[in-house]
Amino acid sequence: MSRPRISAVAELFKPVTWFPPMWAFACGVVASGLSLADRWPIALIGIVLAGPLVCATSQAVNDWFDRDVDAINEPGRPIPSGRMPGRWGINLAAAWTALSLLVALALGPWGFVAAALGLLLAWAYSAPPVRLKQNGWWGNSACALCYEGLAWITGAAVMSAGQFPGGRSIALALLYSAGAHGIMTLNDFKSVEGDRRMGIGSLPVRLGVRPAAQVACAVMIAPQFVVILCLAAWNRPLHAMSVGALLLLQLLMMDRFLDAPSERARWYSGFGVPLYVIGMLVSAFALRGLGGAGA
Repeated sequence: MSRPRISAVAELFKPVTWFPPMWAFACGVVASGLSLADRWPIALIGIVLAGPLVCATSQAVNDWFDRDVDAINEPGRPIPSGRMPGRWGINLAAAWTALSLLVALALGPWGFVAAALGLLLAWAYSAPPVRLKQNGWWGNSACALCYEGLAWITGAAVMSAGQFPGGRSIALALLYSAGAHGIMTLNDFKSVEGDRRMGIGSLPVRLGVRPAAQVACAVMIAPQFVVILCLAAWNRPLHAMSVGALLLLQLLMMDRFLDAPSERARWYSGFGVPLYVIGMLVSAFALRGLGGAGA
């Protein structure tokens, strides 16, 4: 059997998708309020685990089990195009799963359990018989939890040598996870035709394109509004105003996105979502003055 080229393997693992969990893990590190002086190796391992390992695994798993859908929506991808021959796709997914678990041992019990949970959800999202992505509500929830909340909480926990993060840190992690459900929906607009033909119930398929776009925007807005209220209640007015300003910019961009959701979903992902994740970091810094993960 021929081997795939390195370029095809890299495309399968989709490095561009690694940023959200790596960023969320880093936000957890910041929110812990602890210095990197002695714990920077752990933080670095965690960031690598979140992106090039666990997230890359999820991409390989998804591409393997979505190869028939991709043959309709994106036939140039490594598996449907034949550049990833035979069972290389699923074999790489299995190998990266094992490697991820091995590296996770360096983060202690909490890091290992978090990595195992993330990998379990990655397989459950794409692989039968569970295949959470068949339902846009459940599938996007699983992705959002792994990409944002789980990564944030893990970052805070491993920096604290396994101490469970405090209530404020967990609240922010879960709020930003909830909002990320809308971000996940943005990815579904590019594959509506193939999803409909293959019976995948993404929100644009279930609700229609414009209603799904409206839901995605509402889901992104509401948690950020609650974050602003929380920061204000925690006597962090400058951080609250900063997140508010970032949200206002998103609202202005959402208005343009809603005029043509299918055509502008990628545009909003490229320009609106970065404002969302900057707000995450602002919120994480707000916790440092409150005792960080222990607050």
